[in-house]
Amino acid sequence: MIILALETATEACSVALWHHGELCERLSVAPNRHSALLLPMVEAVLAEGGLPLSRCDAVAYGEGPGSFTGLRIGVGAAQGLAYGAGLPTVGVSSLQALARRLRARHSLAAIDARMAQVYWCCFRRGDNGVPMPCGEARVDAPSAVRLPDFADDWIAAGSGADRYTDQLGVTDRSRLGFLPGVHPHAGDVAILAAAAAARGETEDPQRAVPRYVRDQVARRPPISKGP
Repeated sequence: MIILALETATEACSVALWHHGELCERLSVAPNRHSALLLPMVEAVLAEGGLPLSRCDAVAYGEGPGSFTGLRIGVGAAQGLAYGAGLPTVGVSSLQALARRLRARHSLAAIDARMAQVYWCCFRRGDNGVPMPCGEARVDAPSAVRLPDFADDWIAAGSGADRYTDQLGVTDRSRLGFLPGVHPHAGDVAILAAAAAARGETEDPQRAVPRYVRDQVARRPPISKGP
């Protein structure tokens, strides 16, 4: 399976090529520069892998949640690349990609959602090494974050965990450790997407959309016409 993957949900912009078990990746933590960095990174990993885009089986993208602008840039680029090469797309949760990077048995992935909130989800690592969500991804105040009761060895990471370390609503702090400075990587998106593509879980590029979780913020409120 050959997958080109893009991840732009956070301050980190990354691109990866997964080629039959080998990974080429580029990553830069550069806020507000995703649109300038993304396509040169694509060219770099394809050149390193010695492959044209048309040889890939799919274009994967981190679907969020995360930065609205970053997600639009990443999903739009994935759509354009996939259309141009006649390839399907695969969306992967940016929180799941972050959890995979931790390699922890039980993990809390939390991305800063601004507005004093975090996007978050807890994951349990499966026998195959894939982190599986313990519930739906949510957006909440940090104090509303809760850990499941079935384990006491949790590792938290992501920009949300970094920013709100002391505000997360975890009563017993001994249950939770922290790994600072971790971002979702396109390499993890690519590996998760390869497994999904092998199961036939691909989509037409026109169906590729960001997963905002807090999408109501992107919509204008209805205009009141008065009595």
